[in-house]
Order: sequence, then C-alpha cells, then structure tokens
Amino acid sequence: MRKSKLQYFIDLAKLVSSRASCSRRQVGCVLVDEHDHVLSTGYNGPPKGIPNCTDKPCAGAHLPSGQGLDVCQAVHAEMNAVIQCKDVHAITKAYVTTAPCLHCLKVLANTSCQEILFVDDYPGSERSKDMWEMIGRKWTRVIQ
Repeated sequence: MRKSKLQYFIDLAKLVSSRASCSRRQVGCVLVDEHDHVLSTGYNGPPKGIPNCTDKPCAGAHLPSGQGLDVCQAVHAEMNAVIQCKDVHAITKAYVTTAPCLHCLKVLANTSCQEILFVDDYPGSERSKDMWEMIGRKWTRVIQ
C-alpha cells in the first residue's frame, strides 16, 4: 500500500534524524514546496570543524532536553535545513521529528513556510506554537 504524503515526509524526517550527532536528541527536518518536492533536509549536530557530540560531548550533552541551549554546540535540524535550502521563499511546509524551539521557529517564520508538522513535543514549544499561530500559520502535531 502506498504511504500518504504526510507519512512519507514524516518517515523521511525520521530517516534524516538518524544522521544527527547530538547525544541528547536526534532531530530531522524536511522542507518542501507547494508541489510537495523536497527542497532540503537537515539534522542536528555541531558546526563544521567541531567534533561530533557523540564522539566528544559538549558542555550541554548531559543537560535535560531544551535546557542549556547556550552551551550546546549543535546547530538545530530546522536551521541546517534552512541553510541548505536554495530558495527559502519556496518553502511551504516543514516536517520535523520534534516541535521547533523558539529560535528555530523564528528562523522558519522568516521563510515562506506556512505549516509545521511534527511528531514529538519539545520543552517550551508552547511559546513556539503561540508565535507561529499569531502570524497566521498552521501548527500540526502528527499522532503516530
């Protein structure tokens, strides 16, 4: 049986997350356009030249998820996906394994993305949801 587009893109985001090198959480993001074509993908991990947290844990490695982001070296999946996207004004949807933090939400808000679809909550994502909906965009939790 053929998967729905929703399930396909969520599964793809989960596959992308398998490349993440953060020891706290593995997150994947898939950005698509109005034709449901993949524009880019991203996963969380340190910037180029910094050792992977799975090899050499950063200062935030043992903190609870959502805390100590200022000492965590990881670039979040959503930010990596936006960085890799050739046309941020073509983005219509972001499929993410985990709800975006407020920092990633603000980055996505400055693209043409109209809907964020995610599987797992993230600590503090209520603020992200409120801001996203305040600018008239759709926030969708995908129940698996």
